[in-house]
Amino acid sequence: MPIYTRTGDQGTTSLVGGERVSKDDPRVAAYGSVDEANSFLGLARSLLPETLGDLDALLSQIQHTLFELGADLATQPGSPAERYVRRIEPDDISEVEAAIDRLEAGLPALRHFVLPSGTSAAAAIHVARAVVRRAEREAVAAGKKAEVNPEAIRYLNRLSDLLFVLARTVNQAMGVEETRWDARGKG
Repeated sequence: MPIYTRTGDQGTTSLVGGERVSKDDPRVAAYGSVDEANSFLGLARSLLPETLGDLDALLSQIQHTLFELGADLATQPGSPAERYVRRIEPDDISEVEAAIDRLEAGLPALRHFVLPSGTSAAAAIHVARAVVRRAEREAVAAGKKAEVNPEAIRYLNRLSDLLFVLARTVNQAMGVEETRWDARGKG
């Protein structure tokens, strides 16, 4: 079976369940950004040393949930296809919050802004965090046009916080100091 279908050549795509929408539909933009964030997390995982297997496992879990989140965003509530999609639930958000609390406990208190930098893995996580923030904005925009699972938006909001803490954790574990932000580069 070929990877190409030609069904999107006219600028439309299918949601889960078969409904055709424009490729610039806010729902499509949101799950596209979720896919982009997931790709950056895959890049981050490829850059992690084997000694950080516990962080790799957490990133893997996030990637799986992001795949489900993409399907959630691509499925209209009430669609017959909804029964095949796992919706993001409050438990998903609780898991993210627990991970934030666990990782933050091992970090020094943050008393200043830091620039997204450090190791290659941490920098990739920071990029994923920024893309997750965009996905959140796009999901909110999609919710103004059609029904969007509010837990999906909450998950994206919390996930960006977790990714910030994860980037800090990776830098600390690899012995790389964070770059402090100073107004106009003055410090």
